[in-house]
Amino acid sequence: MTNLDDTFSGTKDVAEALRFNEAALLDWMKANVEGFSGPLRVGQFKGGQSNPTYKLETPGKAYVLRRKPPGKLLPSAHAVDREFRVMSALGAQGFPVPKMHGLCEDPDVIGTAFYVMDFIDGRIFWDPYLPSIDPADRARIYDSMNETLAALHAFDPERIGLGDYGKPDAYIPRQIARWSKQYKASETHTIASMDRLIDWLPDAAPEQDRASIVHGDFRLDNMIFDKNEPKVVAVLDWELSTLGDPLADFTYQLMQWRTPKEMRNGFLGANLKELNIPDEAAYVEAYCRRTGREGLPQLDFYFAYNLFRLAAIVQGVYHRSTQGNASNAKAREYGAMVEPMADYAWSFAEKAGN
Repeated sequence: MTNLDDTFSGTKDVAEALRFNEAALLDWMKANVEGFSGPLRVGQFKGGQSNPTYKLETPGKAYVLRRKPPGKLLPSAHAVDREFRVMSALGAQGFPVPKMHGLCEDPDVIGTAFYVMDFIDGRIFWDPYLPSIDPADRARIYDSMNETLAALHAFDPERIGLGDYGKPDAYIPRQIARWSKQYKASETHTIASMDRLIDWLPDAAPEQDRASIVHGDFRLDNMIFDKNEPKVVAVLDWELSTLGDPLADFTYQLMQWRTPKEMRNGFLGANLKELNIPDEAAYVEAYCRRTGREGLPQLDFYFAYNLFRLAAIVQGVYHRSTQGNASNAKAREYGAMVEPMADYAWSFAEKAGN
């Protein structure tokens, strides 16, 4: 059985299509990163699909560089400038993100825009079943994730300098329109259930009752845990972050409990009590308690919406792989995942009253 943590953790030699002028980067870092001293060794992280991410090692310190991928990109995608901005603002509030060192939007340096941040030496778990973790710590890992997301949703965007980071209202209708457009721009063949969802979702969207900062891709492998404690020390991959409906953010993570193991390694049908992983009801209760909610209505709609959105994202990854500029070698395998996700999303749409 493949060990996902071994497969996606660590670094590798930089892929040919994702190499850049390391001497130019060295000059930029000398000029822009306080306390920087070379020489510089560059490796590419194995994991990640959207924005290529590199480990920069020097004799005294390690950094991380995250960049837009080369090649023709979908409109508004790969917004590394937004990642840099939101993490800078949240870091100033004590929220767990890496320290930001600099943003470069000049494509003449390494070919695309990029930013540099601290390397956080901790643990990233790619397998949500946490097979390498003592069962006693599994529940605490998920509770730390829950607590971290609730804390994110508690920030007043205006107060921390992110009041103009996005339009706070009508988040889901805008997301449906955006991902419908992105999906059509990367469509490689007709998927009937995706077309049905594009037609159905706009009129079915519930009213938004709150607005917050939303991460947009909050899941286990987008965070770093302390090397010894079951505690989140950094949340990564803010490319899809904006202002919007916190329930869309929370239910995106909650899909883990509603999807089968063969689809994004979900928990559906798993013996969570034996694994010491909280069940869906317990996870929802903890989030509601932390955010002052009495419960979560219309979950079937949210699952349909989030699975549709995920299918559109995965289609984009697959489409980029056909052009040779996706950042993970497994990206080409993603094409086969889109239709089952879309069909499953439509099954929730039918439950929601289609």
